[in-house]
Amino acid sequence: MVDALRIILLVALAAAALTTAGLTLAWWMEPERRLRRALKRTLGPAVDVEALSPAEGRACALDFETSQAAVLWDRGVNGLVYDFDEIEGAEMIVDGHVLARVRRGEARRALDVMAPDAGQVVLRVMFADARHPEFELDLWNTTTGASTGSPAEALRLGRRWLSHVEALLK
Repeated sequence: MVDALRIILLVALAAAALTTAGLTLAWWMEPERRLRRALKRTLGPAVDVEALSPAEGRACALDFETSQAAVLWDRGVNGLVYDFDEIEGAEMIVDGHVLARVRRGEARRALDVMAPDAGQVVLRVMFADARHPEFELDLWNTTTGASTGSPAEALRLGRRWLSHVEALLK
């Protein structure tokens, strides 16, 4: 009787330990956490502006202290780091239409239209790089599940990114 109780307690303890380990691993490997850790490894702990798309496994960030921008894909496994002078511009694409743009040497095309029912909001950052001239990040996408919270939040994040990029280009 005592041996049976001891075995049941050991099995219960082992099950609890495995469950805790599994939950901890799931928490650690959560896509958004992985992307934030990858950005931290790439640019350091002082990332000033970031945009994440956990569903796509993509992220981009700006670090004003080091004057660098980082773009990551493949859940943060691959990426590139650019100096600010390599940034050519940025665009906000809503449902396939460029609604706002900031480019080096051009006047800013401001975001005049708010689309509260947008199906897709994409931030495109353009670089002076022949191999990787642009990086697109879904801020909101109803088909893939990439979301910042709502289309309005995605548009605000994109507008903030355009303002930062415009300030860098001046």
